[in-house]
Amino acid sequence: MRSVRRRGHARGPRAPRLSDPRVRLALGAAGLLLSGWAVDGDRVGPGETRLFRLVNDLPDWLFPPAWIVMQLGTLGAVPAAAGAARLAGEHRLARRLLVGGSVTWVLARLVKRVIRRERPAALLPDTRHRGQDAAGLGYVSGHAGVAAALAVAVILQLRGPYRWAAAAAVPLVGLSRVYTGAHLPLDVVGGASLGVAVEAAAALRRDR
Repeated sequence: MRSVRRRGHARGPRAPRLSDPRVRLALGAAGLLLSGWAVDGDRVGPGETRLFRLVNDLPDWLFPPAWIVMQLGTLGAVPAAAGAARLAGEHRLARRLLVGGSVTWVLARLVKRVIRRERPAALLPDTRHRGQDAAGLGYVSGHAGVAAALAVAVILQLRGPYRWAAAAAVPLVGLSRVYTGAHLPLDVVGGASLGVAVEAAAALRRDR
């Protein structure tokens, strides 16, 4: 007797979606913990060194566009993005941008004091500096964190080209920080993970 497949039956549990803030919180926290664990004091591993050199040694003519991209991860980008969203009538998005970006920036400075990793110039010889020298400690990258927090909020709230632009901003900001000699790759991973986790935690709090 042939077995007959019936349609309409449950197909088992669905894969977790990134629209679920609990999933984003878990992923962000895991990325932050793993990247922080991988930081080995004043030692930079060979893989991270190669990746840093690959980006940091890119041609100097890329600096002007890289500088522009970096501004998407500054503290000033937070009120600018929130103001633009408010002017567009997206009041809920404006609040998400303001809270997520600001909290990420503050927490990034606290994480720096805990991990206490130096900037690339203090750890790797022949680091290329471009633009104004970054002050303070390296891990995590506040720029990458702010860019990630803002981007996730935009991706979840808006549609169309805005989502693609926001998604592209996160890796571009991270690469620009490595290119200018301000951060090592793990700094960027940790910062982006922090931004994702903060945005998710804020979303969970709003949903209560």
